Amino acid sequence: MKRTGRNLGALGYPERMRHARRQFLWLVAAGSAGLLHTRGTGATEITFHDVESQSRQFMKWHTDIKLTASQESVKKAALDSIPAPCCSDNSAYTCCCPCNLSRTIWGLSQYMIAEQNATAPAVRGKVREWISFIGPNGFSGSACYSGGCPRPFSQGGCGGMSPDKLVL
Repeated sequence: MKRTGRNLGALGYPERMRHARRQFLWLVAAGSAGLLHTRGTGATEITFHDVESQSRQFMKWHTDIKLTASQESVKKAALDSIPAPCCSDNSAYTCCCPCNLSRTIWGLSQYMIAEQNATAPAVRGKVREWISFIGPNGFSGSACYSGGCPRPFSQGGCGGMSPDKLVL
């Protein structure tokens, strides 16, 4: 009689252990192959609620979190297709400069990739959500070329050019 694993209670202890070991090995193999979506180090889902505190946190992550080459490629894949809100002739991955808006995007991305094992589509979606949250009226895509760098995010600007001088 072939055992399907559905009635594990009918199996003896050694058989249950072999079954559990096979499941464990499958999960390890699937995780290594990138077939499972994991949360990495147990980081929680990011929800947006406060522009100032979260901007500061994301900019800190940009400075503190260093990505591996493989992780950086996920970041590039996520951000290359998003026009930079302040200079839409550049992508969110490059922007035309390291303004505070870009630093928040880069830090959020780096955290999601390094701490949550996020995929490029997940990062892309969360970054778009962040851009909508901080700029509810939208961005022109030309703030960098029209004196908008010192304007707050809510006015379509870059939020300043220095993390120490976030403009809100």
